[in-house]
Amino acid sequence: MRVITASEGQDAYVELVRYLRMARELMKDSMIDGELVFALAKTHQLNDLEDFINGSNQANIQQVGDRCYDERLYEACKILYTSIGNNQMLASTLVYLKEYQQALDAAKKANIPKVWKEVAFACVRSREFRLASIAGLNIIMQPDHLESLIEHYEKYGYYKELINLLESGLGAEGAHMGLYTELGVLYAKYDPDRLMDHLKTFAQKLNITKLIRVCERYQMWPECVFLQSHYDEYDNAVCTMMDHSPSSWRHDIFVQNILKVSNHDLYYRAMIFYLEEEPMLLNDLLKILSMKIDLPKAVSVMRKAGHLPLITPFLKSVQNQNVSAVNEALNEIYVENEDHESLK
Repeated sequence: MRVITASEGQDAYVELVRYLRMARELMKDSMIDGELVFALAKTHQLNDLEDFINGSNQANIQQVGDRCYDERLYEACKILYTSIGNNQMLASTLVYLKEYQQALDAAKKANIPKVWKEVAFACVRSREFRLASIAGLNIIMQPDHLESLIEHYEKYGYYKELINLLESGLGAEGAHMGLYTELGVLYAKYDPDRLMDHLKTFAQKLNITKLIRVCERYQMWPECVFLQSHYDEYDNAVCTMMDHSPSSWRHDIFVQNILKVSNHDLYYRAMIFYLEEEPMLLNDLLKILSMKIDLPKAVSVMRKAGHLPLITPFLKSVQNQNVSAVNEALNEIYVENEDHESLK
């Protein structure tokens, strides 16, 4: 041990190989064999190294391999890890050697998420996107590892390749909610024109709460309204359409949601919204809401707004309910218009 320590301290590995070969002829010891393997690796005598480990020896190959790995002797590591079938460390070694196809083969044998990630990340860095996608498919099916893979692609700006990878996993067995959701997030960030179709196609497989926040962050209001409606957030959907009109507003969608709101004050806010933004559709809205709104309050809101005559068709349609506020409003409108026939 003193000779070995002194030799390593002087970086005299060539001399150490000769010494250990001599010592090995006199005594059999796992320490001698292990040190000889390491010394051969340090002197890059890879053919001799391979011949030695394939023959009879007592070296702890795993231990020597890890020591070589720490010393970045990757060619020697490749031989050592291959000989003992340590595919996890072999894949990592091959990544450093930039032998990505072989690294992928080793990762398949190891089949551990950590190894798949290491190979995939290395392939992305080297722009080996075909190999990266093969490794990536084994990662995106693991919800706990999906986010780190996405972050790695985004770090280098490879958005298209990342979207292609996630899309290729949608039809695979084991596709999970996180996969559909994260693809929606990527569409929102980098390809917004495709988001709505994605939401409509996979609405049942999404984390809607997360995507609503994403749509709000990127001001994608029509998509936000769709998600809120699908998630039974009718009050929020109505408010979003009114707050971000005209981009988010559609009359048919607005009507579908306003009929289901729990906050009835939104009926009257919607009246003012239509008065200001879509006055020609105000009567249609009111007729749809006629069985839900408080008619005296509706009349009061329009009177205060100064546009009571605008809802004359609606008032006529509900006059059969014989509500005094409606009757008085119509009388007032007829007098104002000198419409004595209708007043009579």
